[in-house]
Amino acid sequence: MKTDIQIAQECTLEPISKVAESFGISSDDLEFYGKYKAKISDELFEKNKNNPDSKLVLVTAVNPTPAGEGKTTVTIGLAQALNKIGKKTFVALREPSLGPCMGVKGGAAGGGYAQVVPMEEINLHFTGDIHAMTTANNLLASMIDNHIHQGNALDIDVNNIVWKRAVDLNDRALRNTVVGLGGRTNGVPREEGFMITVASEIMAIMGLAEDIFDLKKRLGRIIVAYNRKGEPVTAKDLKADGAMTVLLKDALKPNLVQTLEHTPAIIHCGPFANIAHGCNSVKATKTAMKLGEITVTEAGFGADLGAEKFFDIKCRMAGLKPDAVVLVATVRALKHNGGVAKADLGTENVDAVKKGFANLEKHIENLQKYGVPVVVTLNNFITDTDAEVNYIKERCESMGADFAIAKVWEKGGEGGIELANKVIEVLAAKKSNFKPLYDEKLSIPEKIGMVCKEIYGADGVEFTTSAKKEIARLEELGLDKMPVCIAKTQYSLSDDAKLLGRPTGFTVTIKQVRVSAGAGFIVALAGDIMTMPGLPKVPAAEKIDIDENGKIVGLF
Repeated sequence: MKTDIQIAQECTLEPISKVAESFGISSDDLEFYGKYKAKISDELFEKNKNNPDSKLVLVTAVNPTPAGEGKTTVTIGLAQALNKIGKKTFVALREPSLGPCMGVKGGAAGGGYAQVVPMEEINLHFTGDIHAMTTANNLLASMIDNHIHQGNALDIDVNNIVWKRAVDLNDRALRNTVVGLGGRTNGVPREEGFMITVASEIMAIMGLAEDIFDLKKRLGRIIVAYNRKGEPVTAKDLKADGAMTVLLKDALKPNLVQTLEHTPAIIHCGPFANIAHGCNSVKATKTAMKLGEITVTEAGFGADLGAEKFFDIKCRMAGLKPDAVVLVATVRALKHNGGVAKADLGTENVDAVKKGFANLEKHIENLQKYGVPVVVTLNNFITDTDAEVNYIKERCESMGADFAIAKVWEKGGEGGIELANKVIEVLAAKKSNFKPLYDEKLSIPEKIGMVCKEIYGADGVEFTTSAKKEIARLEELGLDKMPVCIAKTQYSLSDDAKLLGRPTGFTVTIKQVRVSAGAGFIVALAGDIMTMPGLPKVPAAEKIDIDENGKIVGLF
């Protein structure tokens, strides 16, 4: 069986100018990064801003399992299939992070015959967007320390600096550090820490900014520290917002590549859904929606994380109204949630499917709370049996969700035609009555409580003393009337990764609360979630290499 990278390397790419032209985009509206990658100019959106918006379809999934669900693969395959049946469709995806690429999860370019290409470049440095975000993040960090060293005119409390440095790699040794240990001329000693770039507020701001001017305003609002009176100190106070905007000017432009079947793919920004808001950029989505009949996009990890944040943060802020949502599951994932070991997932076990269906059931219920029509798709594996599939189909349809099989990993767009036809049917027959889950004007505990109870299924929420203090400070400063972005494990509906299926009788613990004033949301850290992942015992990086012919191998 060929690997994903072998399939990608054997395909014949078309020049990105030709792909763009076939979908009505002139070369004059592109800034080329070689033959197969380009950035989309701001002028393209302006030229098409009066076009009607396309239909917007979100692809999400059940909680991820070790067997893999293939959400990005289905997203790409669905877009290919829609084009195959004559619907002018763009796919809008997130940029992969080097952290999981070198760690455990791999890249984020799809798989099999539903991939975006050039796969290696997309998964590695791409067009340098994430490097630019890392640099802007760390410029701000260096300006904080320099300001303190040069006399601290803003009276920053060195024990109350909340801005962290960033790097786009998994590096647990950098979670907690000390800087300024080189003597009087090398900075004030203080505790510091790093987060992975895709979890940084810079990434969130890039994903939500409408244009360069909105970007600068948002960057200026970033709260980096508090002074000794307890007042916030911002990036604008440090006069860092202008230089940061300049560093991010080109990175703000969405990237255009292609799928294996030459469907145009707009890829831009890549916040993690377990520790950030988990969606591609507003600019990417809105650009795609002005250029085609249907835009297919995705949100990270399970629907309890990515889809919730897509609805409650991105759609709320950007004024987007999704027309349908595709919920990806696999027979193997349901068996895993039903207690079957990974080695036994290929053996028929209808009882385990019935037990594990509880996880899928909860996600269907959650999505229906937003008023958006739901299509459940089973990403097909050769070991799936009719008895297992029929049980899932009957249960989904009994809940009012539509159902289709996807075979896009094996067959590309051809394997997604059943799903594409079902999506077209739903778009024509069912109206979206989208609305966010909660009113952003509610108190912070009320908003967090609604997500934890309504989406996760928790009995209640406990706040640590430090979380309560921060909530009180944000209320006093008038920074509490924003959506909430809850960071928690992706593996469970709860904040405990070991609780599979549909856990009940649990309480979510909020250990830390902070404001991302530039992004425009409040971050709440639940359970043991961390904003800097570590590498596994055997990192994926150990298998990545370049062979004697100069080809990259081991990337997935």
